[in-house]
Amino acid sequence: MIILTGYDGFIGKKFLEKLESQGKEVVKIEKNNSWHWRNYFTDWDKVELIIHQGAISSTTETNLKLIFAYNVEFTEWLFTKATEHNIPVKYASSASVYGNEQGIISPLNYYALSKVTIDYWVQDNIDKFPLIQGFRYFNVYGSGEEHKGNQASPVSKFTKQIEETGKLKLFEGSDKFLRDFICVDDIVDLVLNNNEKSGIYDLGTSNPVSFQHVADCCIQKYGGEIEYIPFPHHLEGKYQTYTCAKPMWDDYKFTTVKDYLLL
Repeated sequence: MIILTGYDGFIGKKFLEKLESQGKEVVKIEKNNSWHWRNYFTDWDKVELIIHQGAISSTTETNLKLIFAYNVEFTEWLFTKATEHNIPVKYASSASVYGNEQGIISPLNYYALSKVTIDYWVQDNIDKFPLIQGFRYFNVYGSGEEHKGNQASPVSKFTKQIEETGKLKLFEGSDKFLRDFICVDDIVDLVLNNNEKSGIYDLGTSNPVSFQHVADCCIQKYGGEIEYIPFPHHLEGKYQTYTCAKPMWDDYKFTTVKDYLLL
């Protein structure tokens, strides 16, 4: 039996599809029923793995109490249960913990702060787990994220804009905004199939590309044109201008944005 939180989210759904295709029994938890669930679940001796993907993931959420309840308090409770019952854990952290200081913890928003809090808690308790792996996902894209609206990756957002209006909107200066875009299918594959020991790992391609590059690939695939718009004032000081994962998955063949869109 595998516990999967966040199964109804973009990345969680991909984990669910993969696990069910392998015939795994999956206990599904979404954040709306996590408090009820934790009062009644008792089959801990049957759990072979916890895959924790559930969280409030909006980087613009300002309700600190709400973020703490879901992203920190529930996570610490779940992980404590894992230590009590000797259950391996694989969980989603986030590259947002770095802010604009790659490799240095420097969160720019409450969401990133909640992820840092859990990472520190894990580091303090890492020896209590048979195995625990945290993955700092970089900029994830792929099929199935269309419902995310403004939180969707530029790959999906640009595609939707072109389909609806024939043009995509791009911040001025986007050739200087570089992100480490990683396909969601690669995330699922690496999280489920790696032989690393307990620890917290960057999970990205280590080959960032610009938003301009993504836009150009979308235009090449779907046609249309680019409309350049001013950079929003409310994002100043809270926007990551560059992300790049520490290289450690050298033997893995990552999907590039260009391959994803054009091959």
